[in-house]
Parts: sequence; C-alpha cells; structure tokens
Amino acid sequence: MNRTDRNNTDDHAPAEPGRAVDLNTALLEGVGGISGMVYTALPVIAFVTANAFCALPIAIGVALGVGLVLTGWRIKRGERLSSAVGGLAGVAVAGGIAAWTGSASDFFVIGIWAALLCGIVTLISLLARRPLTGIAWNAVHGGKHPWRADRPTLLAHDIATLAATFVFAARFAVMQWLYLADATGPLAVAKIAMGTPLTALTVLVIIWAFRRSTRRLITTAPAE
Repeated sequence: MNRTDRNNTDDHAPAEPGRAVDLNTALLEGVGGISGMVYTALPVIAFVTANAFCALPIAIGVALGVGLVLTGWRIKRGERLSSAVGGLAGVAVAGGIAAWTGSASDFFVIGIWAALLCGIVTLISLLARRPLTGIAWNAVHGGKHPWRADRPTLLAHDIATLAATFVFAARFAVMQWLYLADATGPLAVAKIAMGTPLTALTVLVIIWAFRRSTRRLITTAPAE
C-alpha cells in the first residue's frame, strides 16, 4: 500500500511544477521579445519623425497608420487578437490625448503616469510585506501555499517586486523630467530604451522568484 501511495503521489507531483513552467512561458511571451520591442517602437518612431517635419495632426495620423499596418501584420501571423488590437488602442489613445491638448509631448503622458501608478502599487505591497509577485505566484497555484511563512521564498518575492518597483520609478522619473522639458525626441528614446528591455530584465527576476517558490514549496513538499 505504501508503494502504491508513493506511486500515486509521484503521478500527481509534476502537475504543479508544470503549471509553473507554463506561467514562465506566459511571462516571457507577455514581454514579446525583440518583435514586441519593434511593435512598440515603430509607432513612436513614426510619430516623432513625422512631428519633426509635419503638423501634429499629421504626425498622429502617421503613427496610427503604422499601428494599423502592424496590427494587420500581427493578426496575419496568427497572434492573439487582443494583443494585436491592444497595441493599436494604445497608439490611438496616446494620439487622442496629444490631439486634445495640442502638445506632442502628451503622446507619452499615459505611459508616464501608468509607471507612477504601478510603482506606487508595488511599493505599497512591499511595505505591507505582501509583495505582488508572491501574491501572483500563490494565486496561480491555488492560493493554498504558506509562501509568506517561508523566509527564502518571501525574500525572493521581495527582490522581484523591488526590481519591478525600481523599473517603474526610474521610468517615471526620467520620462517625467523629459516631459516637463517638452523634449519630445528624447521622450521617444526613453520610452523605447526603458520599455521592453527593462521589462524583460524584470521578468527574468520574477521568473527566478517563481521557480524558487515552486522548488521550495511544491517540488520538494512530497519529500518533506
């Protein structure tokens, strides 16, 4: 009976680590890799370039046109409709704000304030000793693991959430400074440089924290 019970346990044990692997893959796919960086950068580059030679409404139209082409290309490649249309929606909202205020720099205002909001939320979670990455990991695994009671696991999520907080804070500080200086070109550079590359590094830290949590609280749990 003991051997049978052990075999049954072994049969079900890999299920949770497998789910963690799926989550790691989803996180990496969410960043988008090099293609994601290109999809994000091209409308911004088109807007700034057009704005240097044309009136603001034309520059907004050029950015929307590039966004439409990219959306069609992404759908043709078989990407999820929500991801493809989401990028276009972001360009449309940014362009709408710039058109409403008449300032090219306002094309970037949503990203600036979104970075501030996300930074505040992640910082509050750290101060409350409930880092967001740990909450996310536990929710994915059924919300039944005492991850805060395991100090190495809690520390890992402190580090991961702190990395996200730092990225959000740095993004807000740099872009807000450029926004106040009305430096549209440098704003575009900062948005691209501090967008996907820094997000990808943060995701790697989060994946490390997730794997550490899974290894300590799930993979080794049957043996303990």
